[in-house]
Amino acid sequence: MQLAHLWLTDFRGHEASEVEVGPGITVFAGGNAEGKTTVLEAVGWLARMSSFRGAPDVALVRVGCEKAIMRAEIVPAHRRADVRPDLIEAEIALAGRNRVLLNRKPLPRARDLLGTLRVTVFAPDDLRRAELDELLVALSPRYDAVQADYDRVLKHRNAWLRTWSRADDPATLDVWDEQLVRAGAELVRGRLKLLERLAAPLGKAYGDVAGAPADVAGTYEAAWTGRDQLDETRLDDVAPLLAGAVARSRSADLERRLTLVGPHRDDWRLSIDGLDARRYASQGEQRSLALAVRLAGHVVITDVVGEPPVLLLDDVFSELDEFRAANLVSHLPIAQALVTTAGALPPGLPAERVIWVAGGRLEAR
Repeated sequence: MQLAHLWLTDFRGHEASEVEVGPGITVFAGGNAEGKTTVLEAVGWLARMSSFRGAPDVALVRVGCEKAIMRAEIVPAHRRADVRPDLIEAEIALAGRNRVLLNRKPLPRARDLLGTLRVTVFAPDDLRRAELDELLVALSPRYDAVQADYDRVLKHRNAWLRTWSRADDPATLDVWDEQLVRAGAELVRGRLKLLERLAAPLGKAYGDVAGAPADVAGTYEAAWTGRDQLDETRLDDVAPLLAGAVARSRSADLERRLTLVGPHRDDWRLSIDGLDARRYASQGEQRSLALAVRLAGHVVITDVVGEPPVLLLDDVFSELDEFRAANLVSHLPIAQALVTTAGALPPGLPAERVIWVAGGRLEAR
């Protein structure tokens, strides 16, 4: 699916903005802090139900207002005049629950919108485990509920541990442990399957951006397994391994009043030619790797879903040298793209439209 039209009302610095987007590359240009990234952030929110900048929802409401409103028309990637667009309407409130409508009909839960629009976000930030989980939800929206279930159980278990006294029966934790293992094992299995899908496109994408081939690998590290790493060949082992680890950690959890094992403490580690990228990769290699992860994720979503997500490139080219910028331009997937820039775009980027952004106002150039 693609974005065709976007309206913003009281969303961050945008009092009332409207933009029509074509099927190719649309560039949002302007100075810093003028509202360029905000446009991409709104599109990302409609796809993910959260800000890709990590901002809480209340921060998205314009200062002095009670709510922010987003409206978007979504069309098939192969646009046809005889197909009516889907209309997404979302209201983020300072107080109370957010409201989301699809084709004028309210959705019981905001997460029911997941999958209507998919995006791949390219942003100049560090790779996080959250990036893996966001990609997992983009592939299969049901994992949003899995993550929410795990977070809920973890919150309640930690709350019980904080108030525990020696007069309480530790067996009360049995219920929370069972639920923690069930949701946690499902989340871990999903992550492992995703890492297996990413393996081949990740190596190719890194070579494309860096301009030189390298052995790039991603490993799933979970201390509770008792192994150096966990992979997709051990999916059946996940639940019993996690259950055993939670049981063995009970005394330590009670002492520390905190859940010490589980997927919330796991890590996703990337290496280049066998060396830990966080410790040994240069700044240029780390930027190439960050872009490669996004490109690989885009490939996986396209293969699984059958159509490409919308590309959101937020001030990416300013962080790259000319060589890597040119490589990224030449290897961008064929898809709709929204690009922000405060400076000149790299040569060869086939921009379909340029929108000037100043003070939260949009003007086509």
